[in-house]
Amino acid sequence: MSGGRWSGTTSVETRVAVLVAAAAVAAAGCGVQRSAAPPAATTQERAAAPAPRRCLSGATRSLDGARFAYAAVAPAGAVAYRRPGGRVVARFGAVNVNDYPTVFRAIGVALAGDCRPRWYRVQLPLRPNGAVGWVRAGAVRLHRIDARIVVDLSARRLTLYRRGRRAWSATVAVGSPSTPTPTGRFYVNQRLLPEDPGGPFGPAAIGISAFSNVLTGWTQGGPVAIHGTNEPWSIGRAVSNGCIRLPNATLERLFRVAVAGTPVVIEA
Repeated sequence: MSGGRWSGTTSVETRVAVLVAAAAVAAAGCGVQRSAAPPAATTQERAAAPAPRRCLSGATRSLDGARFAYAAVAPAGAVAYRRPGGRVVARFGAVNVNDYPTVFRAIGVALAGDCRPRWYRVQLPLRPNGAVGWVRAGAVRLHRIDARIVVDLSARRLTLYRRGRRAWSATVAVGSPSTPTPTGRFYVNQRLLPEDPGGPFGPAAIGISAFSNVLTGWTQGGPVAIHGTNEPWSIGRAVSNGCIRLPNATLERLFRVAVAGTPVVIEA
């Protein structure tokens, strides 16, 4: 996805539901005043009361489920570490080079002793493809996503899943033998609108965290995207520079649901 002028869009992202996994813990600190102390609990009530939540500090859990995924938005930017508190991998501003908000895909969490998230393991929009790191939980806001995109290069087919179930699929154009589409597990890291909707990218582009393995000298390092096209004859063929092309009407359909953070799996 090289060249062209872009503008970012976050209209869909603002409507996704915020993860509330820690809401019950946070609710205890709401500061509601009361005029008198509550009556002492009886023995039976004490026995029925749930024990305080405790976790092994540093314990990790996966967030990579079949039905849901999680976007980690960094409104003020974030620092990614090789491991929690370890060596710095990269520093990210609040927006990227295309002026799009910085978004990672959260795939794991490290917990504090009170079971609150302390760190998130995230996929990074960096070379090498599949790069991961850890960001502080306080630097990001999590959003739950129910979509997943799977691209089968040999079948030249894109399939959208919602909550783990196949929603629809469509024929796509993929990278040529000399500029192949990279395979692996990625995520949507930006959603862009070209200035010319009738141009080579069509009405929109869904940028993903993958980079071409051969076009390393391209603008922005040769990022890969799922986008429309002004060459509808190319659909179903291996002719692109590594990006995945959809008919424009189908691309618009996908664009409505492929919010930032959506997993993208590209298979050979």
